[in-house]
This record gives sequence, structure tokens and C-alpha cells, in this order.
Amino acid sequence: MSTSASDVSVPLLDLKAQYVAIQEEIRPAVDAVLESQRFIMGPEVIGLEEEAAAYSNLPYGVGVSSGTDALLISLMAVDAGPGDEIITTPYTFFATAGVIHRVGAKPVFVDIEEETYNIDPRKIEAAVTDKTKAIIPVHLYGQCADMDPILEIARKHNLCVIEDAAQAIGSEYKGRRAGSMGQLGCFSFFPSKNLGGFGDGGMVVTGDEELCKKLKRLRMHGSEPKYYHSIVGGNFRLDALQAAVLRIKLKHLDDWTQARQRNAEHYRQLFAESGLTGDQVHLPVIRQNRHIFNQFVIRVSRRDELMAYLKERRVGCEIYYPVPMHLQECFAHLGYRKGDFPVSEQSAQSTLAIPVYPELTGEQKEYVVQQIAQFYRS
Repeated sequence: MSTSASDVSVPLLDLKAQYVAIQEEIRPAVDAVLESQRFIMGPEVIGLEEEAAAYSNLPYGVGVSSGTDALLISLMAVDAGPGDEIITTPYTFFATAGVIHRVGAKPVFVDIEEETYNIDPRKIEAAVTDKTKAIIPVHLYGQCADMDPILEIARKHNLCVIEDAAQAIGSEYKGRRAGSMGQLGCFSFFPSKNLGGFGDGGMVVTGDEELCKKLKRLRMHGSEPKYYHSIVGGNFRLDALQAAVLRIKLKHLDDWTQARQRNAEHYRQLFAESGLTGDQVHLPVIRQNRHIFNQFVIRVSRRDELMAYLKERRVGCEIYYPVPMHLQECFAHLGYRKGDFPVSEQSAQSTLAIPVYPELTGEQKEYVVQQIAQFYRS
């Protein structure tokens, strides 16, 4: 690896490269929606719901306005509210905990596994009380949480399981797709996701017909029929333009996943050849049988210095997530303190995501590893 620093730039994500490859498919789909002038719900949304549900090996899908709203409407569908406690991880994107607060319930945090960054099932049962309503495991970075013990705890205590699969569409746990194992599974179609739209969008999948019906009512202000409201919902509808784009992209998703997996394997080879030690760079650990690598997150020493060094050399990188939920100012009232969840806190201080998107070239990956190696040798 001898690429000059002046020759290469590696963004964290290159959506332009993806669009160039599929624009001839995307444009007719968008034009069809423009010509129909049906922008809210409609046949494109129904089509995406059916296809996303089938992709998740489930019968029902409900398109919604974002991944955040997928989580929010799922909590509403199981009647979570004031007086309820919802168990989840403190090491996640804010939406996971934020929606719990928004329905009036209390987030109860459980620490994560050191190697996968997913919620540690061994620590969940101790957090269960007579107020616990549900568990929200997060399939972080594209790898499923260890679901069998989580589902067993839920059965034992009669709890709902809502999977936050925002980063994990198509990932698998013992042959079961992310989102298909609990009562409800939630996806995000934010543009940076493996299956990303041209704006916000989300999906809830379920095997429960009654929950599906309730979700569809809730996303339309709780009305059924129109203008008649027996429950209060919200405006959680998915735009037809987003659905049309996502239906095209879904056809390519498995190919993109395979490219991400190849990139991850190439990184392993390059890091092995670099001479870096495990104390300097610790690579992602694959526990489940289909990791889709929404991010490729490494655990490193001197993380902040490395990040600054890489950005100076035009290597995209990002911290997911610098402040765990229990230390966020808005959740101070919950009474958690620094040190309560040491694995989450240590991960927040030492992890860094590097580029893994499908269109990465071999030269770009070599350059990324070369720059990391040079940092630790300097």
C-alpha cells in the first residue's frame, strides 16, 4: 500500500456513486408518480409495504414517515404510555429513547455487549419490574442482537418486543430476518441507510394482522372511516415518491449487501497485513449469520486524535455515538450517572466508523488502512 495522500479522497458515504448506477431506473419511477399526481399513500406505498414485508419474511408492512415514527407508532400500537417502563440500550441513536419519552413512558437502560455493541441479554431480566411494558432491542450497525434470550424473557414476563432494525434491514439471526422476531419491527429509510430514500421514510413490519390494522389507523390520525376517530393517532404517512424510489432500490439491496460484506472482508485482510495490534485497532466481531454492515465500526486507541488525522487526509469517518442516552441532558431526570453503564460509555469514547459503502474501490480501502497505520507509527 503506497498510495499518495494527494491522490485519494474517501468519503464516509458516496450516495452520488449509487445514484449514477441506478438513475435510469429511478427517473421513470419518479416520473410515473409525478404524472399520477398521487403523492400521499397510493399504489406505490402499498407495493413497497408488500415487498418490504416479504423481504422480512412477514405478511404485513405499514409505511410511515420516518424510522423515528416507526418506533413511535409501534409504541402507540401496543398502548405504551404513562406509568409504563420500556427497556432498551443506552448506546443507540436518540430516537430509540426519545420515542419512549414522547409516549409518556420511562426509558430503562441496560448495558451492551462489548464486542457487538448490542444490548446484553444477560442484564435485561434484572431491569424488569411490574411496570415493564416492552423491550426494544437495537440491531446496531447492521448486526442482530442476541434475540433468543430476549424473546424468552419477554415470554416469561408477558412483554412486547419491538425491534429497532433501523440499521439492519436484511440482517439475520439464526436464519430469521431482522424485524421479524418480535411483535413489531421498525426500519428507517433515511438516505444514509443501506436502503435509503431521497428523504425521510420508514416501515413497520409485523406478523399480527390486528396490529397491522391498528398501525394503519394510527398513521392517519386514528381515523376509520375517514373523519371518524375512535383513537388519537398522528400524521405518519409515507410519501409515494419515497416509496417509488425505495421499490427500485430494494431490488438492488442484496447486491449492495454483498458488496459491503466483501468490503468488510477486504478490510480484515488489509488490517491483518498492516501490522497493527489489537490494542491499537479492534475490528468488528461477527456473531450472527448475516451482518449487513450499515457501518464498519472499529474500536481504537486515541480515537479523537485518529479521527482528526484521517479527516485531514480526506478519509471520511464518524463517531456513533459520542454520548450514551443515560448521559444526555434531557434524560437527567431519570437519575442515571456516569459509570452506570461502563461498556456503553467506553464504546462511546473509543469507536469510529470508517467507509464501507458498496462502491468503495480497492484503492480507497487500501488508502484508509494505510492512513490508520501511518497514524499509529508516527
